[in-house]
Amino acid sequence: MRNLDEIKTFLEQEIVPRYDNFDAGHGRDHAEHVMAQAMNLAQFYPEVDLCILLTAAAYHDLGLINGRERHHIDSAAIVHADKRLCQWFSDEEINTIADAAEDHRASSDHEPRTIYGRIVAEADRIIDSNTIVRRALQYGMSHYPGLDREEQYLRLKEHMQEKYAEGGYLRLWIPHGDNARRLAEFRSILADEAAFRQLFEKTYNTINQ
Repeated sequence: MRNLDEIKTFLEQEIVPRYDNFDAGHGRDHAEHVMAQAMNLAQFYPEVDLCILLTAAAYHDLGLINGRERHHIDSAAIVHADKRLCQWFSDEEINTIADAAEDHRASSDHEPRTIYGRIVAEADRIIDSNTIVRRALQYGMSHYPGLDREEQYLRLKEHMQEKYAEGGYLRLWIPHGDNARRLAEFRSILADEAAFRQLFEKTYNTINQ
């Protein structure tokens, strides 16, 4: 019988450190946050296997090693390629882990196929105005260093509208927790030009201290 603590130790020692190679918005702290959030949401779904869920959460963004565009697909491929998982999981369970990792992406064109995918996707939705703007701005400054302050602002605003505004591609899958309320709060900031500009300026100045 597999042991959750043993798997957790493996993930913390062998998988989570791989996030140190990614941009600041997807570093080790992000992986740890998604893992913790997934385990917290699992309390509402007693049928969920915590070993499968925690592993899917840990692997969900590893595909970023090959770039952002296909990272969800590459994350699933990394799950399938990691033969160490065979000591704890059956082939069917590994497929479930891979599917959950692939289905987490906010811009995915389909609903997550399993409860594991829905939980990991929801855990990955960090609906906190300061965190959202900081991560997106860090990504922009890392990947588009030639943009000046105003250009970074315009890029950030366009991305925020596309993803988080009413009609944006972000979708929430779990009715529990605070994400729905926090999304409504962030949308009110997005709709207020002065409030969003103030948040940008504060975040930009903090990052560049």
